Amino acid sequence: MKLHNLQPAAGSRKSRKRVGRGSGSGMGKTSGRGQKGQKARYSVAVGFEGGQTPLFRRLPKRGFTNPTRKEYAIVNVGDLNQFDAGTTVTPVLLVETGLLSNEKSGVKILGEGQLDKKLTVQAAKFSKAAEEAITSAGGSAEVI
Repeated sequence: MKLHNLQPAAGSRKSRKRVGRGSGSGMGKTSGRGQKGQKARYSVAVGFEGGQTPLFRRLPKRGFTNPTRKEYAIVNVGDLNQFDAGTTVTPVLLVETGLLSNEKSGVKILGEGQLDKKLTVQAAKFSKAAEEAITSAGGSAEVI
């Protein structure tokens, strides 16, 4: 296989529909819109129901989306055993080693698993169990 032999999978690429280019194309005259009527003449808004109150206005509105919500990336204490003793574990280091794909709004350390090494862990938040596990192993938990 060489670069000049590469082709897309059969059926994965489709040429665009050229409407209004003569009757021989099969999409001439009315351009696939049928005869007369609103849909032949105008574009209709999504959710428009011909003047009837649309579904999204008929249904009751509930809930709230917090625009300032923070979502934390989660790491368990047991996952930190892969670092050497004495290492300062930072969110950047966690991303570099592949424990996290991204930091999100910060990193939260949870207490699942055992920690056998003395580590200095820097994170935005710690659960009580995680903080106890880190300090009992001789390390320290620093909030950043």
